[in-house]
Amino acid sequence: MNAQTVAAERYSTVSIWFHWIIAALVLFNIIVGILHDSVPALRKLMGAHMALGMLVLVLTLARIAWRLAHPAPPFTEAVTGWERTTAKTVRFIFYALLLIMPLTGWIMVSNGRHPHPINWFGLFNIPELSLSPAAGGSAHSIHVVLGFAFAALVVLHVAGALRHHLLLRDSVLGRMIPGLAPRR
Repeated sequence: MNAQTVAAERYSTVSIWFHWIIAALVLFNIIVGILHDSVPALRKLMGAHMALGMLVLVLTLARIAWRLAHPAPPFTEAVTGWERTTAKTVRFIFYALLLIMPLTGWIMVSNGRHPHPINWFGLFNIPELSLSPAAGGSAHSIHVVLGFAFAALVVLHVAGALRHHLLLRDSVLGRMIPGLAPRR
């Protein structure tokens, strides 16, 4: 495999940065979101959780726009049919969650017991959405359930990437890790 083929297999630098920045933000938000009731120190981070959720929404919209203009590289020959289907399905679910989670969070704080705007890191307030309190309650339920589903999907995604790298020893993980050349 020549250098051009290896470069063509990798995701673009912008796609890689979108992936890892959003992944870090999502991991932080999953941890804070799931544990804030049982770990008092994390309750203080709920403002950051909400602000970062809105940042994830904006970055995801930018990522989708980037992806439409710069498609993902094709799957390598080592990736089987069921793996391709699984990867496409998981990718779709991730994008859906990256949009739905911030939106349900926004609806929840706009229409919950104590409605309030989302303060975006002290720079400005993201206004409340004008919906019914019932919408806030439904959004809360959806947000919680999807938060746990998101956490499970992240674990499966990481396990799949490690399976490719450590067991199958193929080039899949090297396409998305900065500085890790895809295996030949």
